[in-house]
Amino acid sequence: MTIPSDADRTTDLAVETHGLTKRFGTQTAVDGIDVAVPRGAVFGFLGPNGSGKTTTIRMLLGLIRPSGGQAMVLGEAMPRSLDSVLPRVGALVEGPAFSPFLTGEQNLLRFDAADRHSSGRTRRERVARALERVGLSHAAKKKAHAYSLGMKQRLGLATALLMPRDLLVLDEPTNGLDPQGTREVRALIRSLAADGTTVFVSSHLLAEVEQLCTHVGVMSGGRLVAQGTLDEFRRSGSRSRVQVRTPDVESAWAVLASFGVEAEGREAADDRDTATGVMPAGVSPEAIVAALVSAGVRVRGFAVLTESLEQRFVELTGEGFDVVA
Repeated sequence: MTIPSDADRTTDLAVETHGLTKRFGTQTAVDGIDVAVPRGAVFGFLGPNGSGKTTTIRMLLGLIRPSGGQAMVLGEAMPRSLDSVLPRVGALVEGPAFSPFLTGEQNLLRFDAADRHSSGRTRRERVARALERVGLSHAAKKKAHAYSLGMKQRLGLATALLMPRDLLVLDEPTNGLDPQGTREVRALIRSLAADGTTVFVSSHLLAEVEQLCTHVGVMSGGRLVAQGTLDEFRRSGSRSRVQVRTPDVESAWAVLASFGVEAEGREAADDRDTATGVMPAGVSPEAIVAALVSAGVRVRGFAVLTESLEQRFVELTGEGFDVVA
């Protein structure tokens, strides 16, 4: 299932794939996926571990060649356009790797020196800016082995920010972090997105999606089973349910039935009943409330219950997701 979205109708895409496929022998790791990431979006690439997320990222970055299909990054075909695309892309895949006995600053200097597009004359200025951007200026002279996990993740992000980037690709950026480290990395990603960078975040954590992303794509068993905005996900599952608490439950049911609400349940509590039913698409909750009041129904509570993201993802993938605060 693919949820219709603005991304499907625009050519202004930072990442676009058509039938992208990767096979390893007889195993199909990525099976004909069509991904559409609008420029300026924070795109959450979700799925259980082993669903094909990292393999897809490696194809987008030209680290492995696809078995079939096409990948476009920043409007250019990959891996054919590696030389022109990669200088505009920052990436952190499968965790940062640093020389433990060099300082954070020294590690960044080495990374920058390895970039043939960078200028040696302004290298130290770039490194200082990147460290400041990720909040590590105070630890620039500290050896990397003494960094906490959160600091190492931020140092990894700094390597991706040494040069101006149009697209930032992050594979599990908060993996293994404590709550404080997770909050630090989230805040950094938000600030990067606010500056106009398109961010592509691979994660199996629902909190990353709910707190960071504007758009999402869900992988399951190598296939892209859904994509769209967060709001589209919330609207795309089972229909919303309406719940009315009232002592006039029979009259309430008559009004609800006139809107096509399908009765689902009734629960008695003290001097009121709670009537719950499935609300058809396109029905306005405000119109239902107005009709209840107009019919003389004493409304003591009214709620529209929507499917949680966790329920929606489990429905799409058949598997659970890790949920962290």
